[in-house]
Amino acid sequence: MKGLLAILFILFIFAGLPGMSISSDGTGTKDAKQQNNPYAEAEITIKIIPAANKTFGYNILVHGRPLVHQPTIPGLPGNEGFTAKESAQTVAEFVVKKIRNNLMPPTVTIEDLNNMGVLK
Repeated sequence: MKGLLAILFILFIFAGLPGMSISSDGTGTKDAKQQNNPYAEAEITIKIIPAANKTFGYNILVHGRPLVHQPTIPGLPGNEGFTAKESAQTVAEFVVKKIRNNLMPPTVTIEDLNNMGVLK
């Protein structure tokens, strides 16, 4: 029984090693392929879209394919978007910066919205 537990423990420890390599400083790092950012040089397009009650949202497309569909103000309850196209554009550009830096999912907080000055 102890032998079986020892084998299971060893298997458990080695299960996480295939995706890791040891760098020269001795720390475990992800393989270079896993560290590549697929969005760094991607073709990213912003489209401002109409939303409920004459407001605006945005779509973000990567290589022509939808990645983000945001018809409402992110982080806030309700079904309405931004009152101005410029506000929707500002937030969409903020989200694109997060995507380009591979910060996924590209969340937007109320604090971010306030810092951008897009809330009433």
